[in-house]
Amino acid sequence: MNGGRGRGLVVGATSSRAVRPPIGRSRCYGHGVAPPTSRSRGLSRGLSRRSAMGSGGSSGRGAPVAAAEGPDGTEQRLEVRGRQVPAALWAEPGLRKLYLSDAGLREIPEELGELRHLRTLALDGNELMEVPEAVCDLPRLAYLYLGRNGLQGLPPAFSQLQSLRCLWMEGNFLARFPRALLHLPELRSLQLGDNRLSQLPAGLPRMAGLRGLWLYGNRFQEFPPVLLRMEGIRVLDLDRNRLSRFPDLTGLPALRLLSYDHNPARQPPRVGDEVRLVGDGAQEYMEARQERLRSLQSPQEEGEEEGAEAAPVPAEDGPQDGEGEFEALTGSREET
Repeated sequence: MNGGRGRGLVVGATSSRAVRPPIGRSRCYGHGVAPPTSRSRGLSRGLSRRSAMGSGGSSGRGAPVAAAEGPDGTEQRLEVRGRQVPAALWAEPGLRKLYLSDAGLREIPEELGELRHLRTLALDGNELMEVPEAVCDLPRLAYLYLGRNGLQGLPPAFSQLQSLRCLWMEGNFLARFPRALLHLPELRSLQLGDNRLSQLPAGLPRMAGLRGLWLYGNRFQEFPPVLLRMEGIRVLDLDRNRLSRFPDLTGLPALRLLSYDHNPARQPPRVGDEVRLVGDGAQEYMEARQERLRSLQSPQEEGEEEGAEAAPVPAEDGPQDGEGEFEALTGSREET
């Protein structure tokens, strides 16, 4: 998807590879979403800017580009002019993926709702003040990117997206957790970083399928107690909040990665031995934990496992494409 800047429509550019997600080399994985960047020792810190590879959006030269992929893997690009979605897109009802990132869009035509086979939609980096109603009419939509708009909430009709698995809403103006999300049983990954949240709803455990939750850069002054009942959560990012203390988190059996960096808490959270920590004092904590575990081994066991490191978190479903289920538990700048 390189190039295409200032060259109008590119049709029939067939390719065996899928159009990549709009967030660098991010992955929906482990029933979570791999964050796009790392700052210091933290996990994800907001969206990385798109490379010229183009997931739609503007490269900084020429007009923004809409990128789409049809059912046979055929890719096409169209220039977005005058903040208008190219009408030619609506002549492709079989589209599976559509990227309209960084295009300066303020509204989306109702025709979007006719793309009944659409599975991936990127509307991040635009000027949307509310979620277009047409988005709620996409029955097969599984991956939705709404980051860096002007959203303050979600409409009740958003709960119709029963196939949704990945939702990115970082960098908006959410002061309350959208209640419509509590009715999405297939949601695995929820990115709400860099918003204005200070509380989570008591009904959050109804989202039993949720595996990755990103809450960095919000306004939590206390650890949300409801998170202690999220027994399926694997990845939790609370970086850059106002948390001065953490409860005992050893009761979260599925937790594998916790970021708590850039909070006023003075001690690392207490977690299970399988959990990787990211934050102030985490390295010392994990080194002490590793030493403790080694001391519990008999000399014979120690000899048998000499040179072996702690086993990585297993990939439940194996590595997948850009919309797969599991690849890694951290993102890095090199991945963007």
